[in-house]
Amino acid sequence: MGLTAHVLAIDAGNSKTDVAVIGADGTVLGTARGGGFQPPVVGVGAAMDGLAEAVLPALARAGADGVGHVSACLANADLPVEEQGLAEALRVRGWGRTVEVRNDTFAILRAGVDEPRGVAVVCGAGINCVGMRPDGATARFPAIGRMSGDWGGGSGLAEEAMWFAARAEDGRGEPTELVRTLPGHFGLDSMYALIEALHLGHIPYGRRHELTPVLFSTGAAGDRVARDLVDRLGDEVVAMASVSLARLGLLEEEVPVVLGGGVLAARHPALDDRIAGLLAVRAPKAVIRVVSAPPVLGAALLGLDHTGAAPEVHDRLRAQYA
Repeated sequence: MGLTAHVLAIDAGNSKTDVAVIGADGTVLGTARGGGFQPPVVGVGAAMDGLAEAVLPALARAGADGVGHVSACLANADLPVEEQGLAEALRVRGWGRTVEVRNDTFAILRAGVDEPRGVAVVCGAGINCVGMRPDGATARFPAIGRMSGDWGGGSGLAEEAMWFAARAEDGRGEPTELVRTLPGHFGLDSMYALIEALHLGHIPYGRRHELTPVLFSTGAAGDRVARDLVDRLGDEVVAMASVSLARLGLLEEEVPVVLGGGVLAARHPALDDRIAGLLAVRAPKAVIRVVSAPPVLGAALLGLDHTGAAPEVHDRLRAQYA
């Protein structure tokens, strides 16, 4: 049975996918969770097959084989041309009569605001920023790494911390406690040992992200090199947010700046203070919010925005994720 007035919400990140079928009245009718969404690694077809492993159970639990609108917020949809290609791949699946694909950062933004108006900066493994207005205008960055001007994110911070620590140990750089705290996290006694362990695979390379909290704790203990890296991340967050607000013409209005992702949601005091202080200068009317709602709620709210659902429908949906 098709539910033509309903929304299929998809939030697909690199590590997991959450799906929800939303009724026309805002009721959650069916949910499911699946694996990560990585079309650059596995190809678009295989990535869509992975989505199906979560979408089909959610539809089944809702008693449907399709809906009116699919609202998909997907990782690795960093450019508009990528969104268009992924939207076409979703249309072929026939899960909804209409399909809209956005980068997954839009889901975090919409989950953190009461209307589609504001800016979100997300710092997890990487860093990204998007903004939107109710009239459909958006602001965004390519956010595909250093080649597009990005700096920060958990992985980037870990690499920067290792760079400074390695140079401190061999004499090329200035002293820093990172030379002790980074290898110490893995029970090692030197940066050389840590570099060797990562290079030879004795420590899986993916565990580098564990060094990011070590960087923050080392900075909080007074290490200047670590603190400078934390400050630089705060500078990047504010630069992205303020540029997005300017592009949208929102610098002079009271507007939310939503912070999300593991690094920002961890509420490191020094980073929070840096962001608040700089934002007060560059966008004094901005209101900082740290989002705690699941991103799939944001994807669902974007879907209800598309269908023109009444405010009470949005409220009913949000209450179920409170």
